[in-house]
Amino acid sequence: MQDFHSFSRLQEILDDLREKCPWDKKQTIHSLRQLTLEECHELADAVAADDWNGIKEELGDVLLHVLFYAKIAKEESRFDIQDVIEAIRAKLIHRHPHIYGDVKVENEEEVKRNWEKLKLKEGKTSVLSGVPRSLPPLIQAMRLQEKAKQVGFEWENKEQVWKKVEEEMNELLEEVKLSDAVDRVPAQHIRVEEEMGDLLFSIVNYARFLGIDPDQALARTNTKFLNRFQSMESIAASRSKSLTDMTLAEMDAMWDEVKRSH
Repeated sequence: MQDFHSFSRLQEILDDLREKCPWDKKQTIHSLRQLTLEECHELADAVAADDWNGIKEELGDVLLHVLFYAKIAKEESRFDIQDVIEAIRAKLIHRHPHIYGDVKVENEEEVKRNWEKLKLKEGKTSVLSGVPRSLPPLIQAMRLQEKAKQVGFEWENKEQVWKKVEEEMNELLEEVKLSDAVDRVPAQHIRVEEEMGDLLFSIVNYARFLGIDPDQALARTNTKFLNRFQSMESIAASRSKSLTDMTLAEMDAMWDEVKRSH
């Protein structure tokens, strides 16, 4: 009962804000969209950092957005939060016939394949249609590959994938050489960009075969670079220097110094 009371109270507060707060009153599903993406990224940051207090706080922010969209939908006589809850309840039961039906599965991969088959039966025209176009490209690449895998469009082993990485790398280098030869005309620059995309896509594939989340791997590297670079700035400042006044060789030496201390 306490959980239900807390949920109801949260809805009541949102009702009050929607009626009385100038900012909340003017919000639409479109004005909330970018804010919702921001909240999801903040939740992802907290998860990546294993920050449980942060996760709790960001989950609250995401929940507020869910309720806000449902509130606006109710005002427009579309649906309400109970419809949202009922829809996801029914979907979970339908998508898990191995739990709520008589379907037998051996492992996680069979669960995923059945999931995709059920979505096609529900009217999806493509196994890739469930991958949002607004996802960050690195995550989108991984999700597209995972989806394609469910219908058997997949490499046999990681060695094959690495050969593809090398092939794409060589094709990129060839296009770069051509670009340098023609002084980077726009059409050639586009071809270089396309080959770079192919290389990144194949690297994401290789990471997936290694059981590595490429987005998380890159996020860790970004954080590592950020911390090391800021340490360089701090060391330079403690020596009454600025990075802008240092030579590349001096900065490289300081970078090595920072790496050794971390």
